[in-house]
Amino acid sequence: MTLYMPLFRSCTVPRTLAQLHAHLVVSGLHRDPQASTKLIESYAQMGSLQSSTHVFKTFPNPDSFMCGVLMKCFVWNHCFQEAILLYHEMLHRENCMNRFIFPSVLRACSGFGDMGVGGKVHGRIIKSGFDSDAVVETSLFGLYGELGSLGDARKVFDAMPVRDVVSWSSIISCSVENGEASEGLDMFRWMVFEGVELDSVTMLCVAEACGELALLREARSVHGHVVRRGIKTDGSLDNSLISMYSKCGDLQSAKTIFRSVTHWDTASWTAMISGYNQTGSFSEALDAFVEMQESKVEPNSVTLMCVLRSCIRLGLHREGSSVHCFAIRNGVDPDLDFLGSALFELYSEIGGLSYCQKVINTIGGRNVVSWNTIISGYCQKGLLREALVLFVQMQTQGLMPDSFSMSSALSACGKVGSLELGHQIHGHIIKRSYLDEFVLNSLIDMYSKCGFVDSAYMIFDKIKHLGLVTWNAMISGFSQNGNPVMAIGLFDEMYLNCHEINEVTILSIIQACSELGYLEKGKWVHHKLITLGIRKDLFTDTALTDMYAKCGDLRSAQGVFDMMEERSVVSWSVMIAGYGMHGRINAATSLFDQMVETGVQPNEIIFMNILSACSHAGAVEKGRFYFRSMRDFGIEPTAEHFACMVDLLSRAGDLNGAYEIIKSMPTPVDASIWGALLNGCRIHQRMDMIESIKRDVLDISTDDTGYYTLFSNIYAEGGNWDEFGNVRLMMKGIGLRKVPGYSIIELDKQVHRFGAGDTPLPQMKEVYSFLEKFQSLARE
Repeated sequence: MTLYMPLFRSCTVPRTLAQLHAHLVVSGLHRDPQASTKLIESYAQMGSLQSSTHVFKTFPNPDSFMCGVLMKCFVWNHCFQEAILLYHEMLHRENCMNRFIFPSVLRACSGFGDMGVGGKVHGRIIKSGFDSDAVVETSLFGLYGELGSLGDARKVFDAMPVRDVVSWSSIISCSVENGEASEGLDMFRWMVFEGVELDSVTMLCVAEACGELALLREARSVHGHVVRRGIKTDGSLDNSLISMYSKCGDLQSAKTIFRSVTHWDTASWTAMISGYNQTGSFSEALDAFVEMQESKVEPNSVTLMCVLRSCIRLGLHREGSSVHCFAIRNGVDPDLDFLGSALFELYSEIGGLSYCQKVINTIGGRNVVSWNTIISGYCQKGLLREALVLFVQMQTQGLMPDSFSMSSALSACGKVGSLELGHQIHGHIIKRSYLDEFVLNSLIDMYSKCGFVDSAYMIFDKIKHLGLVTWNAMISGFSQNGNPVMAIGLFDEMYLNCHEINEVTILSIIQACSELGYLEKGKWVHHKLITLGIRKDLFTDTALTDMYAKCGDLRSAQGVFDMMEERSVVSWSVMIAGYGMHGRINAATSLFDQMVETGVQPNEIIFMNILSACSHAGAVEKGRFYFRSMRDFGIEPTAEHFACMVDLLSRAGDLNGAYEIIKSMPTPVDASIWGALLNGCRIHQRMDMIESIKRDVLDISTDDTGYYTLFSNIYAEGGNWDEFGNVRLMMKGIGLRKVPGYSIIELDKQVHRFGAGDTPLPQMKEVYSFLEKFQSLARE
C-alpha cells in the first residue's frame, strides 16, 4: 500500500481518483484500512462526500480512525447533521470511540446549533475519561462559546488541572464573543497575576474586549503590554490594535499604528477604513479606499462592506451602487456572503425592494448573518409579515436560525400578533436549548404583545439571573396588558432588591401610575428619576405630563410641560387632553393656539383631544369650529372625530344635529357613534328618538358589550322591562356578557383593585371602613 500513497497526492481531478479507486478494487487493496481511509479523505477534499460515504459503508469493519476521518470530512464540508448521525452510529460499534472523535463531533454540534446533543457528548467525554485532554477541552470551549453558554465554558475552564496559554486565550475569546467583554478582561488580569506567558493570540482577544467596551485607558495599557513584553505583532494583532483604538474614539493612535506597519496589505487598509467608520469619519473612509486602490492593493469583501457602510451613512446611494458594480466586475464575494447585508441596507434605503429580493435570492441558504440582517431590516422598516416569511424561507433553504434570527422573528410575531408562529418558535428554542437572555427577553415581549402576559410571566419567573432588560420587559408587559398593579408590584420588588433601573423602567412605571391614577407613587418615581440621575428625554417628560394630568395634578403637569427642552406633537396632545378631561376648555384651546403659533402641525389625535375637551365642557360652537378647521390643516375627519362631534351635540341636547351628522358620514357608522347618540337620548329622556333609530342600531354587528348594556339600561330607566329583557337575551344569544367593572383604592401607600365577584381581599375591613368614613363626609 505504501507504493500507492504518492499516487493519491498526484490525484488532482475526480476522474484520476476514480481510476485509482478502480485499480485498488481490482487488486483487492481497497480492503486495506489505510487505503480506504485515504480514499475517503481524497474524495472529500474534491467535494465528493457521496463517494467518501460509499467507501466507508462498503468497508466491512471500519475502525475508529476511519470513522474519525469521515466525520472530519463531514465537518469540513459543513455537513454537521451527517457528522452527528455518524457519531450516534459509532456509539453502537465496538472499539470505534477515541479522543480524536470528540473534537469533530463537538464542532458539528456547535455548527448545527444543537446544545442538547453537545451536552450529551460532553457527558460521554467525562465517562470515557477524555475530559482532561487539552484538545478536547479546547473543543468544549468552542461548543459552549459558539452556542452562547458562557457559564458552561467557565465550568470546563475552572475544572482544568493545568491551564496553558491556549486555554486562557480560549476562555477570554469565549467571553468576548458572547458579549461579556468585561469578564474577558477580568480573566486577562487573572492570567497576568498567575504569571502565564502572553502571546499575540491572547492580546488580540484582549484588544477586542477593550474595543467593545470603549475603555481607552485599558486599551493603552494593553498596547503597553505588547510593547514592554516584546510580543511579536503580526498583521492580525496590528489590525486588532487599530480597531481597538478606533472603537475607543482615539483615531489618532489608530493612524499612528497604521503608519508604523511596514507593509500595508488588504487587512491593514480594511482595519483603517473600518476605524474611520467607527469614529464617524465616513468621508475619510472613502478617501482611504481611493488611496488603497491607488496603491494597487486589492480590496476584499470585508473592505467593500466597510465602504458600502460609509456610502450608506453619507447618503451616497449612487456611489454605493458603483461599489456593487466594482464587486461584480472583480468577482469579489459573488455569493454575497459578506456584502449581502450591506447591499440589502443600501437598496432598502433607495426603496428598491426588487433589488433587495435579488440579494435574498443570491444569498440563498449559505449565510446566517446576512439573513439575520435582512430579516432585521424588514422588521425595522415595518415589513413584519415579510420578515416572518423570510424567517420561514431561511429554514426551507436548510439554514438553522440562531438566537438573533429567532429574537427578530419573535419581535415581528409580537408586533403583528402572530401567536401561533410565536409558539412554534418557542418550541424550536426549547428543542435547540437557545435559552440565552436575549432570546428569553424576546419571548417575554412576544407573549406580552400578544396579550398572553401570564405565559410571559411563567418564562420570567423561571429565569435565575434577571437582568435589567428582563425586568423592563416584564414590567412593560404588565403595564401594556391592563395590569398596572402587577407592574408596580414588580417594580417595587426590583427596586427593593437593589437592581439597576433606567429610563425604560421609569417610563413603564409612569404609564402604570397613569393608568391607576396613583399620584403619590407617580411623584415618588419622578423624585427617583431626579435623585438617581437617570437621563430624562422627550418620552419620559411626555409620560410624566400625561401621568400628572390623568391624576388630576394639572399644575405639576404644566410644570413638567413648561420645563421640556423640546416638545413633540404627542407632548402637546397629552397636555391638551389633560385640560380637556378636567373641563378646562379655555386652557385647552389656548394651548392649541399656542402650538399652532410655534409651527407644530396638529394631527388627528390633537383634534380628537380638542373635540373631546369641547364635549366635556359642552362648548358646542367651539367644537363645530375645530371640526370644520380640520380640513384647513389637511386632515380628513375619521370615525373617531365624528364620534366626538356626535357625543358633543348629544350631551348638549342637539340630538337632531347629531343624527344629521351620522347620516352625512362618508364611512359606515360603527357602534361607538350610535352609542354616543343613545347616551344623549338617555340623558335627555328622548325615548321617541330611540325607537326611531332602533332599527339602524340593531343592524350593526358588534361585540361591544358596553353598547348593549347602554341600550338595556335606557329601557330599565324608562321602566320598559320587556325590552330590557329582550336586549339581555340578545346579548346572551350571541355569546356576550357584560364586562364587570372594578374599583381601585389606595391604602397605606398600596393600591388594591377589586371587582364584583372577586374573592374578598385581606384588607376588606379597612376598605369598608374607609367607604363608611367617606359616606359620612359626603353627608356632611
